[in-house]
Amino acid sequence: MVKTTFRKFLFTVVCFFIVSHIGKIEAQIVIGKPNLEFSQACANESFNTFETTFLFSPESGIEPSNQFIVEMSDKDGSFDNSEIVFTSDVGSITTSPATVSFALPTTTAGEGYKLRIKSTYPATTSTASDSFAAYYKIQDSPFTINNLVSTASFCPGGSYLLTIDNPGTSGNDSPLNYPSLTFKWFKEINSTTSVFIAEGSTLSVTEVGIYFVETNYGTCTSDSFSNRVTISEATSGEVVDATIVSSSGNPFCAANGPTTLSTPAGSSYQWLKDGNLITGATNQTYETDLSGVYSVVVGFGSCEATGSIELQTGDFLSNLNVPAVNSMEAGNTLDVEVTTDAINPEFQWFFNNEMLTNATQSSFNVTDFGDYKVMISQTSDCAFTQELTFQVNEFVDPFPDVANIPNIVSPNGDGINDTWVIPTAYVSGTNTEVIIYSNRGETILSTKDYLNNWPEEQPNLSSVNEVFYYMIIPPDSEPRKGSITLIK
Repeated sequence: MVKTTFRKFLFTVVCFFIVSHIGKIEAQIVIGKPNLEFSQACANESFNTFETTFLFSPESGIEPSNQFIVEMSDKDGSFDNSEIVFTSDVGSITTSPATVSFALPTTTAGEGYKLRIKSTYPATTSTASDSFAAYYKIQDSPFTINNLVSTASFCPGGSYLLTIDNPGTSGNDSPLNYPSLTFKWFKEINSTTSVFIAEGSTLSVTEVGIYFVETNYGTCTSDSFSNRVTISEATSGEVVDATIVSSSGNPFCAANGPTTLSTPAGSSYQWLKDGNLITGATNQTYETDLSGVYSVVVGFGSCEATGSIELQTGDFLSNLNVPAVNSMEAGNTLDVEVTTDAINPEFQWFFNNEMLTNATQSSFNVTDFGDYKVMISQTSDCAFTQELTFQVNEFVDPFPDVANIPNIVSPNGDGINDTWVIPTAYVSGTNTEVIIYSNRGETILSTKDYLNNWPEEQPNLSSVNEVFYYMIIPPDSEPRKGSITLIK
């Protein structure tokens, strides 16, 4: 009886393992090689939808929680750093064959991409698809070179530098705004035939001909191409242009460091800024972090080429609605506001060099006397900070209504009795003549527009107390005479 029971138990265990093994076999699927529903993938902002079809078997092998994933390789067909371009909803694909749609990443550019399909439950990966060309045409419109000037020439033995404009003339959609792009230059043979010359954002031309450039979208056709420029060799006495290129673009962000200006190779060079010679600037390149109009004269023996560029540093302009020095009566408020063309500006206000924690708007209400400044920071494009300062002093009436003519002045700069302040009946606007003499009889001051401002500068007194004499002559009353003692 015991043996029979043991045999039954052993039979049950064996059956369990057999069933489990069969279940695992049934849980495996095979995914076929993806079939591309396109010959090449050429996407742009208005179109970016592509399809691939794949088989899997058996259909019963996928679990209810399964998802199918489409992976795209790099431009060389490697899946080491693949990107997922499609993930199905859980359990949404249950029958074979299946067709799914996906979009290209905006950085896609190459001729050797591949796709593969993965499932999650069970975890299985297909073989890779055939390779295909794929480009996301992030810039897909015509652009300009040579500032749209259709002709140019170079000195014999020299060259002419063609460049993609950035920004160029109004409305130019410069592809240089997209750092991931590359370019191919061509020389036109006839109206229907062109030959590839070189890659890059510039082309040094040493042969006559018609030249243009296209954004490199491989075998994909696009509208990202330039105007044509006809290049010739200069004759004697002909004016020749020299192209100037800024290594950091124009405008460039001076906060990130200087840019290097360069011009075609010649036998001699002289750089100028705003029409003035730059001492020692006699090389093919010139480094600067200042805005201005830069020009260069390039010598080629019997021929000279000249060029210029209006270089902009990419910073911004800011102004305050108040002057540098302001007067305000006690208890009043001065409303100060910043006007700026900075991109996404941030503001921080300071009082007597102490940061005001909550003062981060473009305007500020001043209630205290002292020194103020505001820091304006551009947070987009070119990160840059400007500082604007101003001063607010307590208002002092220059013509207080004093009762008597004082005879003592202490010009020591303490703000108290520093100048000779006389009654308003004799000051500016009353046509009263005010004359001050030294103790030697020399005329120190003679005016009919006295502003209560004598002495305007702290005098260098020859003694502890120095005496001066005055005469006040009103237009319709008796003159007033007396002395003024300046004390240290």
